Formats: sequence, C-alpha cells, structure tokens
Amino acid sequence: MRARSGVVSHKRHKKIKKQTKGMLHSRRRSYRLGKQAVTRSFQYAYRDRRNKKRDFRRLWITRINAALTDHGISYSKFIDRLNKSNIKLDRRSLSEIAMNDPKAFAKIVDTAQK
Repeated sequence: MRARSGVVSHKRHKKIKKQTKGMLHSRRRSYRLGKQAVTRSFQYAYRDRRNKKRDFRRLWITRINAALTDHGISYSKFIDRLNKSNIKLDRRSLSEIAMNDPKAFAKIVDTAQK
C-alpha cells in the first residue's frame, strides 16, 4: 500500500485558499488559478513596497517645489543651500512644514539663503 499525501496536499490547498480570500471567480475556487494569483500578488507587493518609497519622495519634492515658488527660489538651489548651511531636515519633514506651517517654512528658506 502506497502512502498518499492527502493530508499534506489538503493543507497546502487550504493555505492557498485562505490567501485568495477576497479574490473573484475561479481565483478563489480553483487551486491552480489561486496559486498563480497569490504568487503574482506577492511579486506585485514586493515591487510596490519599493516603488512606494520612490513615489512618496517625488510627492515630497513636488510639494517643496510648489512652496518655494512663492519665495522665488528653485528647488535644487534651496536643497544646495540647506546642505551648505548645515540644516539637517529631510524632504518628508520639509514638505510637512511647507504644507502645515508656511511661516516656519519661510524662516527656513530665509535661513538657507543667508
């Protein structure tokens, strides 16, 4: 009598079924299509965790640049002058300050220009 892997394969199928919860049609019902969908979704998740960092950096730079147009200085010159004046603020905090506290951002710009 040969040993069948009924328990093991059932467990494997059950794991995939659990991961496909919320998917539509055959992806949820069929093991084969579900496995493909789960594999692809993990690939997208891995890729987009890296793209998320890239997208947010672009957003912060855009916000800072928009706030700098009122002060008559370009983004690249502003960042250069920040570095030369030893102001250690990252782009995320600069964009938050630019959006929520324009007066403080104006002081930072003035300090950087001196």
